Amino acid sequence: MTDITIQKNSRGWYKGFKCDGHAGFAEYGQDIVCAALSVLTINTINSIEAFAGDLIDVSSDEDKGIITCSFRNRTGNISDEATLLMKSYELGVNGIYEQYGKEFLNIKFEEV
Repeated sequence: MTDITIQKNSRGWYKGFKCDGHAGFAEYGQDIVCAALSVLTINTINSIEAFAGDLIDVSSDEDKGIITCSFRNRTGNISDEATLLMKSYELGVNGIYEQYGKEFLNIKFEEV
């Protein structure tokens, strides 16, 4: 199962996200759920860096299937572009959840 944690502050501003684990939908190389989540996650990170200009910290552990992205801006909101990209990420992972259900994906929101 993959756990997606989307972090927001008390005002609802995005502060980061974490994608943790392998979906287990199929064997390695054939797991379309894991592949879709990986593409969404990596593309969101790359897009924030390329188009939004917000400073982020990214860490990963490929063996465990963990990618973490945190916005460095701790006091204010992120850019409008980064907010749009995060909303798009949220929409994408929710679409995968609706299609493949709770057996392979868990989405939670965390206040930080």
